[in-house]
Amino acid sequence: MEQIKTDLCIIGGGSGGLSLAAGAVQMGADVVLVEGHKMGGDCLNYGCVPSKALIAAAEQAHRTRQGGFGVAAMEPVIDYAAAKDHVQGVIATIEPHDSVERFEGLGVRVIQEFGTFVGPDKLRAGDVEITARRFVVATGSRPMVPPIPGLDSVPYLTNENLFDLRERPAHLIIIGAGPIGMEMAQAHVRLGCEVTVVEGSTALNRDDPEAAAVVIQTLRDEGVNLIEGEQAQSVTGSAGDITLTTDKGTVINGSHILIAVGRVPNIDKLNLNAAGVEHDKRGVTVGADLRSSNKKIYAIGDVAGGLQFTHVAGYHAGVVIRPILLGLLAKAGTSHIPRVTYTAPELAQIGLTEAEAIEKHGDKVTVVRAELSGNDRAIASGKTKGFAKVMVVKGRPVGATIVGAGAGELIGTWAVAIANHMKLSAITNMIAPYPTMTELNKRAAGTYFSPKLFDNPWVKRVVRFVQATFP
Repeated sequence: MEQIKTDLCIIGGGSGGLSLAAGAVQMGADVVLVEGHKMGGDCLNYGCVPSKALIAAAEQAHRTRQGGFGVAAMEPVIDYAAAKDHVQGVIATIEPHDSVERFEGLGVRVIQEFGTFVGPDKLRAGDVEITARRFVVATGSRPMVPPIPGLDSVPYLTNENLFDLRERPAHLIIIGAGPIGMEMAQAHVRLGCEVTVVEGSTALNRDDPEAAAVVIQTLRDEGVNLIEGEQAQSVTGSAGDITLTTDKGTVINGSHILIAVGRVPNIDKLNLNAAGVEHDKRGVTVGADLRSSNKKIYAIGDVAGGLQFTHVAGYHAGVVIRPILLGLLAKAGTSHIPRVTYTAPELAQIGLTEAEAIEKHGDKVTVVRAELSGNDRAIASGKTKGFAKVMVVKGRPVGATIVGAGAGELIGTWAVAIANHMKLSAITNMIAPYPTMTELNKRAAGTYFSPKLFDNPWVKRVVRFVQATFP
C-alpha cells in the first residue's frame, strides 16, 4: 500500500473541497484531494447547475406561451429530451473547471477513491494511505428519502436522477415544497407537465410569509396544484402509474414522483469514530472555527451541519484556509449569507426576516420597503410583481427580503452592506444607473430617511428661514 504524507488532505471534490484545494496548493501547501464519485460534487452534477439550466429552458417556453409587447403568444413546441440536452451541455461546459486534469495541473494529488479514516491522522483511499497535518471533510450531502410506506417499491426521482430523465412526465408528483420542490414544480409545469406538490407544513416555510405568498400564488396561477398541510402517507403503483395518498385522504395519481424533502450529510463511509470525530445526523460536529473534536480535522459545507448552499461551502473554504495554512484565527458566521429560491419571481433573503428581526430587536426595528411596481425598469419590462423589504436597526440593515425578477442579483447590494456593517446611508449614496432594477434597493433605503427629511418640522423651519433670509 502506497504511503503519502502531506500538509493537507481534503475529502470531497465538491465546491468547498475544490475551492480549498485550489487556494491551498497555489499558496504553497502540499495538497491531496480524495474524491470517490464525481468531481464538482452535487452542485455541478445534480444540483445548482442542472436545475438552473432546466429553469432557463422552462423560462423560454413560458415567454413563448405568454407573448406580449406586440409579440403574439403561441403554444411552444417542447422537446423535453432536448431541454435535458441543454442541461447536460451546461454541465459539460463547466466540467473542465472542476476536472481532475485541472487540479493535477495546479499541483494537487487527486485520488479517485472513497476515503475512510483508519486513525486520528490517517485516511485510507483505495490502495493509498494518507497521513496529513490537517484533514478537511467536504463530502457534502445527498437527498433525504423519507420512510413513506410503499415508496421503496416504486421508482422515484431525486435531484440525483431527475436530470437523467428523457421522457417528459405526464404528471409529476413532488413531495416537499421547499426551494428545490418549488423550483422543479414551476420548471416542469412550464415544460408542459401536470404537477402536484404535497407539503406537510406550508410551502417555503423558512421564508418571509409575505414574500413567499407572491411566489406561491404565481405557481398556482401557472397551474401547479399545491397541497399544503398534508403528509404523504403511502405510495403504491409502478413505473408510469403511481398513486400517493395523504394523511387526510387525498389521493393523487401521477406518472412520476420526485422526493424533495431535505438532505442528509455524506458521512457513512468516513468511519469518523476511528478518527475520534464527534458527529450526529446533521453531520460533523464543529465549532465556529469549523474544527471538529479532533483538532487535526475540520469540516466545511453541507457536512458541517449548517446552511446547505454551494456558496456557503466556498465561504467555509476561505475560513479554514487561514488557520490551516497561516495559523490565523478565523470563525464562520451566518448573518451575512444570502439564499435564493430560483422560481419566477425569485425569492432572496439575507440576514433576519421581518419576524426574526422583531423577535430579536423588538421596537428598535424599522422596516422599510419599495415596490417593483414603482420601478421604471420593471414597468418597462412588465416585471412589476414583487418588492424589497429591509430590516433596519440603528441605521444599519440587519436583514433584507426581495421577491421579484432578478431578486438573486439584487440581494447582492445587501450582502455587501451587511457583510461590511455599512450604514443605510451607504446605499442611498450609491448612484444607480437609470433605469435599472437596482434602483429598487436605493429607493428602499431612501424610505428610511424620508420621514426625517419630509415630515420633520425643524427641517421645514430651516428651509423657510433660509428662503426668507438669503436673497
